[in-house]
Amino acid sequence: MSMSNDDFDPLDGSMPRHVAIIMDGNGRWAEKRLMPRAFGHQAGVKAVRKIVEACAAQKIEVLTLFAFSSENWRRPKEEVSLLMALFMTTLQREVDKLDRNNIRLRFIGDRSLFSEKLQQKMAQGEIQTQNNTALTLVIAANYGGRWDTCQAFQQVIDKMAAGELEPQKITEQLINQHLSTADIPEPDLFIRTGGEQRVSNFMLWQLAYTELYFTPLLWPDFDQQALDAAITSFKGRQRRFGHTGEQILNKLVTL
Repeated sequence: MSMSNDDFDPLDGSMPRHVAIIMDGNGRWAEKRLMPRAFGHQAGVKAVRKIVEACAAQKIEVLTLFAFSSENWRRPKEEVSLLMALFMTTLQREVDKLDRNNIRLRFIGDRSLFSEKLQQKMAQGEIQTQNNTALTLVIAANYGGRWDTCQAFQQVIDKMAAGELEPQKITEQLINQHLSTADIPEPDLFIRTGGEQRVSNFMLWQLAYTELYFTPLLWPDFDQQALDAAITSFKGRQRRFGHTGEQILNKLVTL
């Protein structure tokens, strides 16, 4: 389902199909209020609910949230333990609500380092919501863009070695088919809260032609109004995918 550079439609910019967000700033939000970082992560969960609801209301097809990166294991053990506990309780509390609202839940990332119980909860949530169609909510957990690309190449190599795939030239399409996001369109709009202006190993392959939007707002303060501002910025951009502005204007004239 990933859009190739040759299949671009300049009118896609009217509304993003897929929004991907790095939710940065929970800890700093709490520290500014002289509270433990745990309060910031709990406030971040509330912001997630609001943004999921807003995206579903605006008919966005896919929302991907970077919940826990492969580098986040380097954080203090106490904070990692808290994040894992919060992840578990949130799953237990929210899956039924997502299901009632026709939202499909997906996880991407290496699950092997999570507890067996958490892995089971993740799988159960995916199975319970797999037929829902209003919005696909993708949670990137223990995810890294380099990991994703490496595992795609490894799958191709293993399939060729096992005879499941004919030896062939490596192409973008072949790699796309083996990424963890193979079943969803590439992100149209990337948002990072918290003021940092980098992608931090998030969906490196998939963000090749994504529009980037950075905001100083800390994630717990990111609400529907802030999301609307990001989408408005997106709508005002001309997405060329390697073409010239004149080519895009000519295509618009013929549509």
